[in-house]
Amino acid sequence: MSHISQLKESGYTVVENVIPDSELDAISASIQASTDEHGGEDPRSRGIGHVGGFMRYNQALAPYLSDRRVLDPVEGILGPVVKISFTTATINLAGNPRGTWHADWPFNQNNAGHVEAPYPDLPMHITTLWMISEFSAENGGTLIVPSSHREPNNPTGDIGVDQHAEHPDEINATGPAGSVLILDSRIWHSTAPNMTDQPRVSVVVRYAPWWLNTRMLMPDSNEREVMMERTGLNENSQPSLPRDVYEGLPETVQPLFGHWLSDLDG
Repeated sequence: MSHISQLKESGYTVVENVIPDSELDAISASIQASTDEHGGEDPRSRGIGHVGGFMRYNQALAPYLSDRRVLDPVEGILGPVVKISFTTATINLAGNPRGTWHADWPFNQNNAGHVEAPYPDLPMHITTLWMISEFSAENGGTLIVPSSHREPNNPTGDIGVDQHAEHPDEINATGPAGSVLILDSRIWHSTAPNMTDQPRVSVVVRYAPWWLNTRMLMPDSNEREVMMERTGLNENSQPSLPRDVYEGLPETVQPLFGHWLSDLDG
């Protein structure tokens, strides 16, 4: 089955060998150092190292983000013109707790800028997890419920599903280091506990079609302010990308980030 077919049918697929083995140790060390520096609150208090807008601080993955092995299935679902909406370092530290079931923005009903449920059977966003470490059941490979992307809501809505409980159909998404887990952002997923003594290192990169309004994620945008005030809900935030960082990106990657430039008129 092709990656596009598996995404359509099951809501996820794994593309292996995107990042060369020879680069993984250096990339992992770089991501962990940047997460320690920019992660704010001590991640050990929550069990997760997390940095939003990660591309602003670290460009170690930049050479791979336009790899056709990833973009082909992404564009096969979203269409031929896509942009990157989020970059987030996510490190499951040893002993981190299990998370709660949810779907990603814009399907998370707890966000100010969410699609109202029941939402249409239309893919609007793709979440990719770049496996800098191997993903396994033991070290916290992301928990997913296959084919749940076809449901018209998710456990962040009022559908009678315990967000904290195990799901009878849940599986760990697994793959060797250097792979990319691609998810339809509607799929139900959760942070899995890391039962090893080593961190599980990843970077989350989300892709959106050209027409999806990502200004909701910009800290000072009018859309964000209006929706947060109107709904009383919070919203994700992705800081803008400095021009010097943008100009240092590979030419094939720059078009994916043009809308995040902090000085569009500069």
